[in-house]
Amino acid sequence: MLLIHPPVAKPCEPPAGIARLSGALTFYGIKHAVLDANLEGLESLLKGPQTSFDTWTNRAFRHLPDHLVSLRRWQGYHHFDRYTRAVKDLNRILERGTPPAAVRLGLANYEDENLSPTRSSDLIRCAENPEDNPFYPYFKKRLLGLLKSEQPSAIGFSLNYLNQALCTFAMIGILRKECPGLTIILGGGLVTSWVRRPGWKNPFSGLVNHLVAGPGESPLISILGVEGCAEEHIPPNYDSLPITEYFAPGPIIPYSASSGCYWNRCSFCPARAEGNPYLPIPIEKVVRDLSDLSAKTKPILIHILDNAISPALLKAIADNPPGPPWYGFARVTRHLADLEFCMALKRSGCVMLKLGLESGDQKVLDRMQKGIDLDQASLALKTLKKAGIATYIYLLFGTLWETLLEARRTLEFIVRHREMVNFLNLAIFNMPIDGPEAVDIESQGSYEGDLSLYTGFEHPKGWSRKLVRQFLDKEFKRHPAVASILRRDPPAFTSNHAPFFATKEKDMPQLPWAQR
Repeated sequence: MLLIHPPVAKPCEPPAGIARLSGALTFYGIKHAVLDANLEGLESLLKGPQTSFDTWTNRAFRHLPDHLVSLRRWQGYHHFDRYTRAVKDLNRILERGTPPAAVRLGLANYEDENLSPTRSSDLIRCAENPEDNPFYPYFKKRLLGLLKSEQPSAIGFSLNYLNQALCTFAMIGILRKECPGLTIILGGGLVTSWVRRPGWKNPFSGLVNHLVAGPGESPLISILGVEGCAEEHIPPNYDSLPITEYFAPGPIIPYSASSGCYWNRCSFCPARAEGNPYLPIPIEKVVRDLSDLSAKTKPILIHILDNAISPALLKAIADNPPGPPWYGFARVTRHLADLEFCMALKRSGCVMLKLGLESGDQKVLDRMQKGIDLDQASLALKTLKKAGIATYIYLLFGTLWETLLEARRTLEFIVRHREMVNFLNLAIFNMPIDGPEAVDIESQGSYEGDLSLYTGFEHPKGWSRKLVRQFLDKEFKRHPAVASILRRDPPAFTSNHAPFFATKEKDMPQLPWAQR
């Protein structure tokens, strides 16, 4: 069995889904290999042959070795301007140094102006013409080498993001041409969203043998012929992944303590529209996993991937610190307004919490069923600041209940709390195509193709996407308080690297590879 993590995703930490699958295969004694084609593929393009380009790109090529080293050492994070230059130079090389011209490629981005990952016909076209993909030389050499050395009977791809789809199908095309008898399995978050759409019909039957929705460990084991696969928790296995080679000053270990969301009430939530149940790992097993992984892999940071870490798990981590610093998503609850609770989180290693505030208008929050009280949110931000825990605030504009008036209230809220907001993520509302709330909204059809997860719609208050963008670009982002927060956001890596700028180096584990 060969497990593959395809390009393009942020190359700063190992893929958690692949690690979980590897853990299950190891538990059942199934021989397997793991390929992070994302990390390897990006490095192959960055280190590819240089030709003559414009001044910026030529300069970026000259400094490439230094940039690659700096992103893997603490010194590279001492000065934000130097860090920003390194990341932007790497993006410049990928963007300008990689044909074809139709492709926009970066450390966290892959777009093709001629192909869409939301059209099944375009994905099939990628499989039919894999040589058109800029990663093709790397894909072909690496895949053929693994087919020869590992001789796998099955290959599984973990497809989680739209940015990975075109490259995934290019690799599938190579495998189908070189070894047509292989069993190809496709799973991951994006595949789950496809398969769980009402009326789903598989357009890839000639290319993919199995499409897996939801957690893939048990389905994969069953596909491989293991009888009596138990529905039990198996810890992830990072042994086959190059944990010290990612673009970070040391190993980051991502960990999922649950799938789904414990709140699961927000209007127009894509996970709710897909009917994803909340499936938590027992807290005592989470605590044991984090402790064991920390002892084994010696990470400098743990990234908890849950849609929202439950208050019970937050308390358990506070009572049983995993060792390294950690961060993740949490809901704004009364617990975060409790200074003693937040100080305990800080002592356990919590360096940052990502908070989905969404709006600074109470009526909008109530209509969204967020369960957030703005007075409580205000106190929580002040308390987290006092405890020394950084915040990465997520805002959502253009929801059905928002107009310019409510959007300005969000601006006012952020301005009032500017000293307590370390980072900001701004997003424009997308209407899930199959959400139960979308029934009464006038649809304008899917955005692009048959695999699109969102639909255009007529905003009931006339607050169109165009008007939202104008407000964000001309008013929200230009406010001095907001602009200063946005300038702190790490380019390309955003929240994944934000913890390194939210804490001091002396508070992070001092490990040999962090000083390479």
